[in-house]
Amino acid sequence: MSGRNLVDSSGWLEFLTGSERADLFADAITDTENLIVPVISVYEVVKRTLRDGNEADAVNAISAMVVGRLVDLDLSLALEAARYKLPLADSIIYATSQRFNATLWTQDHHFQDLPEVRYFAK
Repeated sequence: MSGRNLVDSSGWLEFLTGSERADLFADAITDTENLIVPVISVYEVVKRTLRDGNEADAVNAISAMVVGRLVDLDLSLALEAARYKLPLADSIIYATSQRFNATLWTQDHHFQDLPEVRYFAK
């Protein structure tokens, strides 16, 4: 696989739980040299994992996600994200993918028609 990739939180959850949709996101996640991970995605995944699972599952999720290039939210990225007509976290995730010229892998319909998005309908 070539080019940078960013997997939306829902894709991470599919992959980490081994769901029937995990394979849709496996190529992007396992290509760790080209993997971009917004810190807000770590937050969303850990929050959901703690709600539905346990502390050990959350630690495993963090361990899996930090093998990519972790991207913090800073002022310039926040200002870039504010330009998109998306919910808060989605705006930050999309702005991060755009900053790094990464393909965004997602099953979230908010991203469906945006450039540089690999969308998998549910």
